[in-house]
Amino acid sequence: MQNTAHLLRTRRFLPLFLTQLLGAFNDNLFKFSMVILVTYGIYDSESEDFVFNALASGLFILPFFLFSSLAGQLADNYDKARITRFVKTLEIFIAVVGGVGLWLQSIPVMLTALFLLGLQSTFFGPIKYAVLPQHLQKDEVLAGTGLVEAGTYIAILAGTILGGIIIDRNGNGVEIAVVTVFLVALIGRVAAQFMPPAPAQKEVEKIDYNFVRSSIRLISATLHVRRLYLAIIAISFFWTIGSVLIIQFPPLVENVLTATPQVASLFLGVFSIGIAIGSILINRLLKSEVSARFAPASVILMGIFILILYFITRGWQGLPDGQLYTFDTFMVHEGAWALLGTLGGVSIFGGMFVVPLYAFLTTTVDISQTARTIAANNVVNSGCMVLGALVALGLSMLGVSTTEQLLLVAAMCLVAAWLGQQLHRACD
Repeated sequence: MQNTAHLLRTRRFLPLFLTQLLGAFNDNLFKFSMVILVTYGIYDSESEDFVFNALASGLFILPFFLFSSLAGQLADNYDKARITRFVKTLEIFIAVVGGVGLWLQSIPVMLTALFLLGLQSTFFGPIKYAVLPQHLQKDEVLAGTGLVEAGTYIAILAGTILGGIIIDRNGNGVEIAVVTVFLVALIGRVAAQFMPPAPAQKEVEKIDYNFVRSSIRLISATLHVRRLYLAIIAISFFWTIGSVLIIQFPPLVENVLTATPQVASLFLGVFSIGIAIGSILINRLLKSEVSARFAPASVILMGIFILILYFITRGWQGLPDGQLYTFDTFMVHEGAWALLGTLGGVSIFGGMFVVPLYAFLTTTVDISQTARTIAANNVVNSGCMVLGALVALGLSMLGVSTTEQLLLVAAMCLVAAWLGQQLHRACD
């Protein structure tokens, strides 16, 4: 914990931490403001809500699948701090596009902005992890990775809650959301200015701009190493689980729990803060050692809590005649605290599972290859997340309810546990 606190007082970590935190906050503020506006103000059925949430999640993830290989090449060949400043400058212009979409309540413009936000996150993604072993000591990398994850999910918490508060079910508050998204993008650019240089650790190579060919080469060059293969597949399973859960939250809250957008924000907030707690807790348990020994138990406990969540939501008694629980009436419901505690358990053990795996990726390979390794991970992750979103969408179209899909998510945790165990054995 002393290492953790110390990092937050250093220039070699704090500007990166703030840049990532503000970027995640802005992504989720815009995304959740858009989801609330569409879910409660434009569409009015569980199937339409689910389709829109799946489409929005897929569009945000798609750039990671298409362009992560290019992002990894650039990050390994050029100064990571300079790339970050360029990307954060673009975010300011993307915020303007998103603001126009919210203002006009134009779904195509909002989805275009969401895709662009995913694109700029794609190019920052390899940097936020690859720069850690370059600026931190080896025994600080796990703590730094945990802080980045914790900060990301605290930002998600703040962004989702604020998005649900700013825009109500009648579409009021759009003006405040537009201004906030722009100002946060501006502040994020200022934070990026203070990042210390992170130059390439080898001679500049020729960049392959063919994203299909470069993605295949990147993955084949990484996944042939068994430990990296297992870590990347395990992380991909985790994010597939997470993406399906996040897709389910807004329609689950509106149509099953019959609650307002503020309760949907609370769900995403609890999920985010739980992962932040798990990210810090696992560093304490491992004592800064990069290891996967707690991964199988963590994800099995995550699956158990998802099963409990299924039984709670299946027995939930909603309000009749289109009435919705407000935040206050939901919190006094007899099942509310059990529901929130269960969701917290899901996310805490999820954070404990995934954080050491990211630290493993950045410390296993040579420092000159870290960005590409993270980029390869992002390609596979995003592909699995898009596949998960498509499966969830297909099941919804076949009549499988949001609640019943929680059983599929719980089953996926067993596969993730097996992968975590295989990785631990490979490391030993």
